[in-house]
Amino acid sequence: MKMTVKEVATLTGVSVRTLHYYHREGILIPCEITENKYRYYDTANLAQLQNILFLRELDFSIQEIKGILADPNYDEMDAFKKQRHLLLLKRHRLDKLIALLDQKLEGEKTMNFKPFDMSEIEANKKQYETEVKTRWGKTDAYRQSQQKTNGYSPDQWETIHNETEAIYAGFVANMNKDAADPVVQELVAQWQDNITRHYYDCTKEILAGLGLMYVHDERFKENIDSHAEGLAQFMSDAIAIFSSK
Repeated sequence: MKMTVKEVATLTGVSVRTLHYYHREGILIPCEITENKYRYYDTANLAQLQNILFLRELDFSIQEIKGILADPNYDEMDAFKKQRHLLLLKRHRLDKLIALLDQKLEGEKTMNFKPFDMSEIEANKKQYETEVKTRWGKTDAYRQSQQKTNGYSPDQWETIHNETEAIYAGFVANMNKDAADPVVQELVAQWQDNITRHYYDCTKEILAGLGLMYVHDERFKENIDSHAEGLAQFMSDAIAIFSSK
């Protein structure tokens, strides 16, 4: 499934201008950009947008979001659990405000300001922010990714995107080969080099961890398999062989 930027804006409530801004900043690269600059988004892009909106809800800056999402230790399910808890707190506050309005409509004269209190929500947001920064902000990969990505221009992000897609295309074209084939192993080397040059030092240990994530994390698996069914498993197998040498 591919959607235009206007369709994504209608579906998500995020303005076209904001989606363009996220593209320029390199945190939401469309799955396809045509020669006449039309942007198309897939389900992996929508999942990425959810992550971005959650982190924005916690008041992370765009630069911080770049580093967090590029970090291989990012835990999407943990983030969603925190989002759910935060939304429950907000719902509870709205319920109290509605109850207060009902009392007013019934003629209640007591001045009650407790339902307006945002302290519990703000405290939880601060706690989540601290947890995320503690978990991901101290890793070398996070720091390196922040330093590198902060200075990228929109053209550089597009170049990186195109380079990444070219490597994906190489894997797809060689899925008929064994994962240990020299051609496939060269593609893994290119993949490792791509990550190292553009984000952080991708050691064989980190690469091996990424390979496991490609098949065990549905977010990664869905994104990679959107290029070709079974590609995530194929890349994971090839990375495992490459990393064991």
